[in-house]
Amino acid sequence: MIKDEDKQTAGASKSVLEQINSLKREDERLYNILAIDVWALAKTMDEYQPGFWAAFMKNREKALKRFLAGMMKNKPAETKRPPFLR
Repeated sequence: MIKDEDKQTAGASKSVLEQINSLKREDERLYNILAIDVWALAKTMDEYQPGFWAAFMKNREKALKRFLAGMMKNKPAETKRPPFLR
């Protein structure tokens, strides 16, 4: 009886691992499609408005810095954490 349960567990475990691997492949495929879409958009916009991508990246950097500064300002101080992790 224990051997049957082990076989069922192994089969279920294998099935779960196969599903996880399938999801990983689908996630990677979606990521690659998204990268191609972004590249196509940037290339197209650069053709219509030269320097678009450089300006976009500068604005993105500013927005990211502003976001991080806001997050750090609103972050609650945890006294249990060491000072370098606060």
